[in-house]
Amino acid sequence: MFPFFSRSKMSDAPEVNPAPAKTHEPHPLDALTGGAFSAATSGERASRIRDWLATQPSPEQLQEVFKELSGRDKGAARAVRERLDEIRRAKGQEAIAAEWAEKAQALLAAPKLNIADALAWQRDAAKAGAPLSREPLSLLKVQLADRVKVIEDLQHRVQVQREAAVLLAQRIEVLSTKPWRDAQAALELLRADVARWQEQAQELTGDASWASVEARFPPLLDASRTQLLVVWEAFQPAVAQAAAAAEDAAAPLPPVPVWADELRAARGLPTAASEAAAASAAAGKPARAAKPKVAPEVIEKAHQLVRDALATLEKETAEGHGKASAGAAAALRAVLKVHGKHIDNALEQQVHTALVAAGELEGWQRWSADQVREELVAKAEALLNRPEGQALGGRKMQETLRSLREQWKQADQGGAPNHALWKKFDEACNAAHKVVEAWLDKIRAEAAEHKAQRLALIEEVKAWAQEHAASGDWKAINRALYQFGDRWREGGHVGEKIFAELQPLWKQAIALAAAPLEAAQKESLARRHAMIEEATALGAAPSLRIDAVKALQQRWQAEAQTVPLDRKHEQKLWDAFRKPIDEAFNRKSADRERAVTELSARDRVVLDASKALEAANATGDAQQIRAAMQALEAALRGQAQAAEAVATANKDAQSQAEAQSVAAPAAAEGGAEAVEGGDAAAAAPATPAAPKSAARPVVAVRGDDRPGMKKDAPAVPGRGARPGDRRDGRPGDRDGARGPRADGRMADRGDRGGRFGDRPAFEDRGPRLGDTAFRAQREAMEHAQLALKKLAAQAHGEALTQLLTAWEKRDAALVPGAQELGSGVTASVRSAWTQALSAAPKGDAAEAMLRLEMAAEAPTPAEHIAARRMLQLQLLTRRNDPAPAQTWGQDVARVLAGPSDAASARRLQNVLKTLLRK
Repeated sequence: MFPFFSRSKMSDAPEVNPAPAKTHEPHPLDALTGGAFSAATSGERASRIRDWLATQPSPEQLQEVFKELSGRDKGAARAVRERLDEIRRAKGQEAIAAEWAEKAQALLAAPKLNIADALAWQRDAAKAGAPLSREPLSLLKVQLADRVKVIEDLQHRVQVQREAAVLLAQRIEVLSTKPWRDAQAALELLRADVARWQEQAQELTGDASWASVEARFPPLLDASRTQLLVVWEAFQPAVAQAAAAAEDAAAPLPPVPVWADELRAARGLPTAASEAAAASAAAGKPARAAKPKVAPEVIEKAHQLVRDALATLEKETAEGHGKASAGAAAALRAVLKVHGKHIDNALEQQVHTALVAAGELEGWQRWSADQVREELVAKAEALLNRPEGQALGGRKMQETLRSLREQWKQADQGGAPNHALWKKFDEACNAAHKVVEAWLDKIRAEAAEHKAQRLALIEEVKAWAQEHAASGDWKAINRALYQFGDRWREGGHVGEKIFAELQPLWKQAIALAAAPLEAAQKESLARRHAMIEEATALGAAPSLRIDAVKALQQRWQAEAQTVPLDRKHEQKLWDAFRKPIDEAFNRKSADRERAVTELSARDRVVLDASKALEAANATGDAQQIRAAMQALEAALRGQAQAAEAVATANKDAQSQAEAQSVAAPAAAEGGAEAVEGGDAAAAAPATPAAPKSAARPVVAVRGDDRPGMKKDAPAVPGRGARPGDRRDGRPGDRDGARGPRADGRMADRGDRGGRFGDRPAFEDRGPRLGDTAFRAQREAMEHAQLALKKLAAQAHGEALTQLLTAWEKRDAALVPGAQELGSGVTASVRSAWTQALSAAPKGDAAEAMLRLEMAAEAPTPAEHIAARRMLQLQLLTRRNDPAPAQTWGQDVARVLAGPSDAASARRLQNVLKTLLRK
């Protein structure tokens, strides 16, 4: 098939090209298979075989091609072999299907079909491998199932008819114990019910499947028919005879004793009971007592028993319990036989309705059980056919399967078992249980892994305990123990049996590791209890030692930071420790508050003076405020005439309130003085009442007059007498006041005999002020200082406005006085301003305005920024010229000599606001 060309190695002939191979003849089956045998590759041959198989060749052709191809290419021959196997299986299934189809047709054609045979046919066909899902077996299976349902329905209807016949007979029996007119009224309804019952029974016996009903059902129906007809045929003549006897007194009485007695009573004849009593009396025997009247208690008891049995039957029927409802129906019939003669018609009708419903439920129980089973089968098959992403997990699948099987058991209890549905249900549950098995395998693997991790953790705790047995870092040890506990809790799930084995090992290891910490905690508890006892002793002492309390608290904090305890326990110990100390401090605070509330005579004087000062602050009069401040200072010094000074201040306050309009200029002057002297002038101490040594005259010198100080340097402002300043600088100190200084600010230095000379003795400060009086005088003095500053600012603004008005009108008479302008404006400077305003406007004051803005450090308008920078550069070259801050008075005079306009007035106002306060 594959020729090889060879050439002798020893040949001396020249090498020439070999002759082309001979063309082979095509294979006979190439035409049949589309050239599969002449294909160059195995893949191409397999492709041509698949194309040929799509043409549905005959089995003989397939066998021939497989025989030739199996020796050449097994891969391509595999497809042919699979097709041959399918044909064989199809032939075998066809034979099996034909066999079981014949059996099913024989069952259907038989006049009597046994339900067990039909169910056995489906079970055996499935075991034999018959294709029940293909025709014709699928159609035959459906036909058999329909036939079985028809037979089961007939059997159920037989049971219903039997129960209905019993109920009809009971109704007739009950009517025989009632008056004959009640029976006559119910005769037509009974006749219709009996006729309907007979028609339904005839339909049952005339059904085509009646022959297939089980052998026990036809006798039941015949016995019910016979019993009902006997009772009915006896009841109809008795009712007719009773009606005839009621119309004709000569007519015979009916055979029913109750009706006969009723008719005798209607005719005026003695009843059977009275005749029997008379006969017994004639015979010398005591007459039988007449039947006593039924007591109401007996009737009530009968109604109650019947209602209880009826309620039980209705409950079981409503819940669908077939077996329980049958037992409840039997119990109700037994009660009805004993107490039926004592119940009324309404209750009797309810009993009849309940018994009918129970009979229907008992008959339909098997059908309803099959419906429940089919639903359970559908649910079991749907467990593996859920949408993507909604598949059930292992635990959920296990719980669902358990629930479905419990529901199947309940369905079997209510009706006869169905083996075919049980097989389908069991197969679906077994298929779904594979998910549970995979989940259980995963759980077991995880449990083994978690067990190994927990054992490793136990060994790690043991090694850690040996390593840190001698460590004293109790906080680190406590933190590590907590971390070990967290890792144990997060170690994953293990079974209860494994956990019971591991838990003792873990407790033993963690107890060994925690033993040093527990010993340290025990010692720490002893030390803390000792400190609590010490704190109790300190708190109970008559005098509280603050240093001992602080030392004890530091010891507690050191102990708490060294040895950690449980948070709740540690908090309880801390509360017990701080309780006696807090109580001691509370007692001290209470004593202090009690001492504060007990005001002394001096405190009352200070309080009165403080109230007088607050009243003066409210008036807004500077002179009145100063007078009140002097009175308060006198009260603070504790002088004997303090009370008189307070009274005088109160009188001055009243007089000043009356002359408010007259005192307005004085307020302006006071404000100017406040601006001039600042806070020190506002709080200047009052002249003491006691005579003082004559002070050295003070010469007004610009700048600081102390030796070695520059004359142009601003003097350091003296301390005022405001509360809160140093004790040696204010008379209103809590501990008392020092004697007032001399009239001059620095004049008393000459009296001290030099810097290190002997100082004069301090005056007696008097008793200590209480907390209430001290706070009251401090607040009153602060409010007075603020009020004086506010009045001074108001006066300063008015003076500035008058000056600008005088510039605008060129009127020197409108220039404010020196006192109103403040201490920064001397008499010579004011004279220069008035002279500038008296002359006509002349000159350019641009440079003077820029110097004023530089002196006041005020911003310059944008259009004059360049000029200001140029002037600053020029001033840097003029080293010996005075600075703008020293010549601002002359610069103001130059500006006032020039013309007035709105922009210049606004710039001048801005700089004077700052300069006049300096």
